[in-house]
Amino acid sequence: MKKTKVLIISLMLMAMVIGFAQAQITGSEVMEKVYNRPTGPDIQSTLTMTLTNSRGSTRVREIKQFIKQFGDDEKKVMFFVAPSDVKNTSFMSWSYGDGQDDDMWIYLPALKKTKRISSSSKSDYFMGSDFTYDDLGERHPSLDIHTILREETVNGEDCYVIESVSKDSDYFYARTITWVVKDEWFGMKREFYDEDDEFLKILTLNEYKKVNGYWVIPEMEMYNEQKDHTTLMQLDDIKIGDGIKDSQFTERMMERGIR
Repeated sequence: MKKTKVLIISLMLMAMVIGFAQAQITGSEVMEKVYNRPTGPDIQSTLTMTLTNSRGSTRVREIKQFIKQFGDDEKKVMFFVAPSDVKNTSFMSWSYGDGQDDDMWIYLPALKKTKRISSSSKSDYFMGSDFTYDDLGERHPSLDIHTILREETVNGEDCYVIESVSKDSDYFYARTITWVVKDEWFGMKREFYDEDDEFLKILTLNEYKKVNGYWVIPEMEMYNEQKDHTTLMQLDDIKIGDGIKDSQFTERMMERGIR
């Protein structure tokens, strides 16, 4: 009986220690786990982007998307294949694990020219969507100050609610608030506040699942409250680890397009 009591007390103390350690996680540590969450060596998919304005009118765009890991860095290229007014437009971004600014390019077939996206242009909206160029990159957690505001349950998932404020006072978002799923380390939703700290837009995951053991987001929606405009992104034909050539992520390939 005495040994049983000692065992129970030991287990209780262990549970208390584990619980205390979990409670001590910082906002920065949470966002680092989000940033470093494994996504697979490479991903290719078909992306359907549906834009809906305040009058309910919609525009649909179809994109082929390729993403590949290069050590701690990630490269992404998107090719517009429909409709005809945006066909052959392409976009590429390189995100760096050491925290330096993403490099981004866009190819405009009408001009037959690849343009580098400057830092000052990263607040511009991408191809009429509610995503800025900056939203399409992988923002490094070291660029922001992260604070755990509270914990909440969203769609049955226990989440940390993290406020992120840029260390750069000129950054175009005053702050963002992200609901991060505990132990899985992806954002369930994110609120964006403009330079005047007014609520601007919200990103919501409508679907998430594992493919080949990696979490993917087949459907997400960005709603811009100030414009009453919505962008729905849907991924199909998701393939992870099938292999993508390094040469896919070059300006030459952007201009060549999908063959």
